[in-house]
Amino acid sequence: MMIGNTCRLCALLLALGVVLTLPNAQSRPPAAKKKAKQAAAETSPAPEATPSLEPKALDILKAASSRLAATRTMKFTAVHFYESPSRHGHPLAFTTKSEVTLQRPDKLRVIMSADGPASEFYYDGKKMMAYAPAENLVAVADAPTTLDATLEQAYHSAAIYFPFADWIVADPYKEMSEGMNLAYYIGQSKVVGGTTTDMVAYIDHGVFIQAWIGTEDKLPRLVHAIYLDDPERLRHTLLLSDWQLDSAVSADTFTSAKAASANPMPFAHPHPESSPGAEPTGKGKPPKKQ
Repeated sequence: MMIGNTCRLCALLLALGVVLTLPNAQSRPPAAKKKAKQAAAETSPAPEATPSLEPKALDILKAASSRLAATRTMKFTAVHFYESPSRHGHPLAFTTKSEVTLQRPDKLRVIMSADGPASEFYYDGKKMMAYAPAENLVAVADAPTTLDATLEQAYHSAAIYFPFADWIVADPYKEMSEGMNLAYYIGQSKVVGGTTTDMVAYIDHGVFIQAWIGTEDKLPRLVHAIYLDDPERLRHTLLLSDWQLDSAVSADTFTSAKAASANPMPFAHPHPESSPGAEPTGKGKPPKKQ
């Protein structure tokens, strides 16, 4: 029975991992970021506006952060395009689509479809629940009392990571600025998101990022990223749309009776041989699944 449960658990968490542990198009996963932050704190003070950190670019990023941090609830759609090497060596493109609903400080729902298995994630301030609908398997665990801490715990305990995570934490600018060593303004675009956006580029913990942020509404619309220590320079693009800020959200949004009644599995790391606290292997991001 234990062997069967273990196999089913691996199937669930690997399925969730394929969808949820993809590298963020905004920055590194929490474990890698934590190490980078510690190293930065030991060697240099917090970044200041210098020729390599243009004030205009920083102001745009701060404005986007403030707009998102000030919202009590938010809904948006995140489509993540990412590349992964094929067995022939060519990079293949895959996508995930996440319908995200958030209520600060302690609630999150992510309904995700993908080129791989679909998945659902619920956090109601007390429990977090990862559900694989096709397999009818669910993993449930006690959760911290804040969203930031829950995102961290979900990554360390089960390798669950969302590509839009740094835009939904309590202080997005703090997350990116602690590892930032380059930021500059590019110009405006009237193509992305059906509105005028300001384009900025910056490097955050070894990830080169170009972001398109609404000139008027200060909302991120497109984020394009390349990991600088990745010799293959695989590309990650995050398209953010359908923003709804401070709209009404029903109390039952952040749980699911159907998921709760699925076949239970422990909430555990899909690769138990790896230390949950260690920096991800390879290129400072979760291991590639393809």
